[in-house]
Amino acid sequence: MSQSSELLNHILRLSEDARVRDESALLQLNEALHDLARTIEYQQHERRQLERITAHINAGLTLEEILENVYEDFRELIPYERIGCALIDNTDQTVTARWARSDGRPIQLRRGYSIPLANSSLATILQTGQPRILNDLRAYLRDKPHSESTQLIVDEGYQSSLTCPLIVNGIPVGFLFFSSAEPYTYAKAHVDVFLQIAAQLSVMVEKGRLVSELASQKNAIERQNRQLVQLNDQKNTFLGIAAHDLRSPLGTIQMAISFLLDPQFDMNEHEQAAVLQDIEGQIQHMLTMIDDLLDVAQIESGKLTLTQEQVDLPVLLATAVTRHNNLAASKGTQVLLDPVPNGSTIGDSMRLRQVLDNLLSNAVKYSPAGSQVVVSAEKLAGFWRISVRDQGPGINPEDRKRLFQDFARLSARPTGGERSTGLGLAISRRVVHAHGGQISVDSEPGHGSTFWFTLPE
Repeated sequence: MSQSSELLNHILRLSEDARVRDESALLQLNEALHDLARTIEYQQHERRQLERITAHINAGLTLEEILENVYEDFRELIPYERIGCALIDNTDQTVTARWARSDGRPIQLRRGYSIPLANSSLATILQTGQPRILNDLRAYLRDKPHSESTQLIVDEGYQSSLTCPLIVNGIPVGFLFFSSAEPYTYAKAHVDVFLQIAAQLSVMVEKGRLVSELASQKNAIERQNRQLVQLNDQKNTFLGIAAHDLRSPLGTIQMAISFLLDPQFDMNEHEQAAVLQDIEGQIQHMLTMIDDLLDVAQIESGKLTLTQEQVDLPVLLATAVTRHNNLAASKGTQVLLDPVPNGSTIGDSMRLRQVLDNLLSNAVKYSPAGSQVVVSAEKLAGFWRISVRDQGPGINPEDRKRLFQDFARLSARPTGGERSTGLGLAISRRVVHAHGGQISVDSEPGHGSTFWFTLPE
């Protein structure tokens, strides 16, 4: 029964007694009427205050904005130095901290802290639908020493708390936790006042949660749209460059075949062999480009599968160096291998050979005649660092910015007129990252380049 109802009943009793009693009863009646007037006036003031506060709180849009308004405004109604909010996840029936603010004390019960709802004290609060007051948190902790959340709040320096259930249309959505640094702060709290706006507050918090989720989903959709636009641009770049780079060798092949088929051109066997070798070279270039394009597409689609095995690094490096040393002989370039420490890594030997082939072929491609390309490997703390050092023209800062991007074309030109798809380093970057390593280059214009990558030991 409310205070005003009790006063009214008391007045009625006094009024009845006043008929048969003396003037003292009339004085008591007069005093009771004044008390009733003051109570009604206070309740009207309190109602206006609550309407103002709830209007201000509801002006917030996101969950954080609404809770910040709660923190600023509720001090007129309830004493506290800390407010926390936790929401219920109906999928797994857990309670997760979503927001907290204090008057300066370090917060230990942070966002993301989660506990199961079943068989917890919070489940009891939902069953009753009534706020819970703990006037001595330290005593409560002594009785329930396994309450981790209470321990965290006590460690923050609080001694009493008021927990309010948030229920919307009969469905529990979460809790608000008011905490005070003093014990028994809420012993005489006007819980009935709090309950007057608990339903409104629940609706506002739920509104804020939904708005926050919609904003998060909107941001996620915008990110996905940007990624789709980027992928579409990349696809168009792929198609444009592929069409351009395939058109040229196809045109050369078509012209060569025309020469071979035209009876007006009487070519001897040596000339025919030269034309056929040119056709073979053009076809090999196109096949390499198609393989690279397929590699990029496979990796970008997440379908790159590594066949993990124990890879003997000295053997892997020696094999790669021997193969490229033979290819570099026509340019008068030497490919050398520094002594390699014994050891191995876990990885895909075929893909690692692809990385080495890309780095070595580039080094030979941009190295002048009579120069050396040196491969080395060193074992560091928990990983290998493998380097390919050349004596080429080096790489300028502008080229370095796009060096490992798809279809990157450098300002420097191959010394032997070799062709490049512009995908080798981009593929190498993806393969090295898939192995948990890093790849980069150390270079200065005019002083050669050292491409290096790391692999786990």
